[in-house]
Amino acid sequence: MEPVILASASPRRRHLLTQMGLEFEVVPANIDETPRRDERPEVLVRRLAVEKALVVAQRYPDGLVIGADTVVALGRVTLGKPHDAEHARAMLQMLSGNRHEIYTGVAVWSGARQRGYAAVNVAHVTFRSLTPAEIDDYVATGEPMDKAGSYAIQGGAGRFVESYEGNLEVVIGLPRDVVERLIGRLSRS
Repeated sequence: MEPVILASASPRRRHLLTQMGLEFEVVPANIDETPRRDERPEVLVRRLAVEKALVVAQRYPDGLVIGADTVVALGRVTLGKPHDAEHARAMLQMLSGNRHEIYTGVAVWSGARQRGYAAVNVAHVTFRSLTPAEIDDYVATGEPMDKAGSYAIQGGAGRFVESYEGNLEVVIGLPRDVVERLIGRLSRS
């Protein structure tokens, strides 16, 4: 079996991949994640997941590289990771009382096969209305700072969620069923 490389520093993705029973190495891709002009969220996460996998695959040509990216979308506005605490507050205020989408793109690349596959999944989350104090208290924890949309559903922001539809792992950032399906497709090709 090819060595498995996770092209992400995310502890959440690392945890989900560990739950699959895979042995893997973590090698962050460190790419520019800036959206292109008018780039739709599903296109953005696919592009970034593929770029992450391919950048790391250059350093590990015999590896099976897994790349992933997640963004939150509220209407036509795409929310990535906040730049600072004020940006995090602004994002959470936008999400307060609203239903939004979370897009996660997953890409797998096999250097041995010189082939890869990618998929995008979406889930929907509805936040209850948040008070300014709740937002300030949550931002003060530091948790929002490396999260798309400035929140972690599996963390302190779980209490903000009124409902969600879809695979919770899409919201967390790495749906294991998609990873398994893409790896299975590679093994059959």
